[in-house]
This record gives sequence, C-alpha cells and structure tokens, in this order.
Amino acid sequence: MDAAGDLYGTAYFGGLTADNCYSSCGVVFRMARARQGWVLKPIYTFAGGDDGGNPDASVTFGPDGTLYGTTFSGGGVSCPSGFGLGCGIVFNLRPSPSACKSALCPWSETVLHRFAGESQDGALSGGAVVFDQAGNLYGTAYEGGYYSTNCAWGDEWCGVIFKLTPSNGGWTESLPHIFAGGTDGANPDAGLVFDADGNLYGTTDTNGTGEAGTVFELSPSGYGWEENILHPFGYDGGGEHPVTSLIFDPAGNLYGSTESGGGANGNGTVFELTPAYGGWTYTQIYAFQGSSEELGPRANLVMDNAGNLYGTAYSIGNWGLVFKLTPSDGGWIYTVLHQFAYGDGGNLPLGAVVLDANGNLYGTTSSGGAYGYGTVWEITP
Repeated sequence: MDAAGDLYGTAYFGGLTADNCYSSCGVVFRMARARQGWVLKPIYTFAGGDDGGNPDASVTFGPDGTLYGTTFSGGGVSCPSGFGLGCGIVFNLRPSPSACKSALCPWSETVLHRFAGESQDGALSGGAVVFDQAGNLYGTAYEGGYYSTNCAWGDEWCGVIFKLTPSNGGWTESLPHIFAGGTDGANPDAGLVFDADGNLYGTTDTNGTGEAGTVFELSPSGYGWEENILHPFGYDGGGEHPVTSLIFDPAGNLYGSTESGGGANGNGTVFELTPAYGGWTYTQIYAFQGSSEELGPRANLVMDNAGNLYGTAYSIGNWGLVFKLTPSDGGWIYTVLHQFAYGDGGNLPLGAVVLDANGNLYGTTSSGGAYGYGTVWEITP
C-alpha cells in the first residue's frame, strides 16, 4: 500500500500468452481508490523471455519509492530448474516521468538480474525482496545453488539467499548463503526480514533435522554470513513446511506460520519464537482444525499496534478463511473474521495481507470471483 492508500500486487497468470512462460505471463497491478470504490489498473504486463514471467511474490517499495520484485520464470537464460522457461529475474518498475496519455498508464521495467540457476546462482524466486539500510536488495530463490540428494524428496537444487548491490549504474549479485539440504534446510519459499542489528531471518520449506523445514538466521561477519538454525520443523505435530515470511513484534519476538502439521489432521500452525538465554524458544500459538486435505496459512501474518495477529488460512473450511489471534492471559484467542465460500466472493486466499492505519485488512484469493480467477478483498472492522 502506498501513502495514498492504493494497493499494488501481482498476478501469476493473465496478460500475454507466450511459449516462454507458464501459460500466460502475469502482470503487476494497482488497485486505485476511486469515487465509487476501487479500479484495477495493470501497470506492467510480462512477456516472458528477457523481461521475465509469472511473478510469484508481492512487490516491494524500494528506498527510491519505486517497485521491486521477482518473477518465477523467464529471463532468457537457459535454466535446468525452469523446464526451459528461464530461471526468473529481479525487476524494478517506475512510473512514466511525464504526464500519462493512456488510461492504463504502464510503468517501465528495468531487469536488475537474470537468474542462471545451477551452482552459480538461484532460480525460481517466489519471495518478496527486502532492502537493508545501505540500499542493498536481498531475496530468496527456491531452487538453484547446490544439486543434492539431501534436498527435498530426492535430487533437487537446494535454493539460495541472494544479494544485489548497486554498482556503477547496475547491480552486482552475491550469494550470502547457498543451502545444502540436510540439517541446513532447503528451498526457501518466502521473503526475508531484518532485525535492528542487520541480521536476516527467514524460513525454508524443506529439510532441516526434522525434514519439514526450518527457521534460520543469517548474521554478517568478517567471513561472510553465518547461519544459525533457530528451529527445525518435523513430522511430530509441531508444524510442517513454513512457506511464509516472518514478522517481528516491538519486543523482538518472531512470528510465522506453517501450511501443514499441528493438530489432529495436520492443517497448519501459527508459531512464536522468543529470544531466551542466547537461543530461541519455540511456542505453537495455534493449530488449525480441518479435514485431512485442508491447508493452513500460505500468506504472511500482520500485527496491529495492540499486538493482535491477522492472517489467512488457504483452504480451512474447504475454501479458506481470514483469522485474528488476540493475546490474552498468556495465551491467544482465535477468531474467524471471514469464511470464504465457493462463488463470486472469492476463495482459497493466497498472497500478502495488508493492514492499513484504520484497521482495514486487504488481501487476495487465488480463485473464485465473478470470472473465477481470484479477487482482491477488504475486511472492515
């Protein structure tokens, strides 16, 4: 959300149909406030090939006020992980410097990096990017890096953390961490978050000592970046496969979610990690209850000024829901704010959740709506 209250997001499909992306290549869109409500305006349409295709993460406002993001495919680089469709890119979008003469008013794209996959680079990025105080850009790539039998469920590329540094009018890539699978974790599927000291925190979807993903910390040192596993997930009822980014509260506690595990049928969890005695204490805040085929959160959490947590569960109750967790007497009270149903209202919520200053929640569904291809929704208290 920008300062004017307009929303920005991505659609994995739609736009142009091409042979060098998955089906159709996707768009970046703006939801602009209008007198009668909201108007959707595509601000960039991907064509596959050199300019990337199929954006699979939300966009981020950079220090210069323009938009930055990644695509899952395209880029024009042969990619063993991309099934011949390219390994994806990191991009920047800028509005036209002159008055717009078009109703759609498209933005211009600059490709900052084209992923190459294999041992020298990442591939198939699906997490939002983040900036440090010096203006360097960081993100995750689900594959690329090491090719190992230790990753996921067989021979896989294990994924990387990448950094882009402004340099001579361009950007130079380095890899702060290449995942090796096994106890190290593998396949990061969400964005990163910084603490006040410049340490990075994130999650991996797979591997770790419990083989169901990890929460990790990367700390800068004179020898590069050092990894510390804060919590390994396992198939023990404590949550499995964290695929969403983490958030901090003002006290320095971390919060996140898993899409499965926890509870009788393994429908996902919300968890807290608290610094304690030089380590971190893991607490499962809530375990979702549903049928064995239903999944929990696949989108980030947000926290309001009162310390309440908000998020979505992908298919709990068949079509998903929006929930609130309220701290109370050392525990948490779970409330369903909205239950999605099959039809025009949208269903299967997927993508970033945004909370504005007035307590309104915004997000997207991956299907349903008038045309069946998803919706943008608002919930007002």
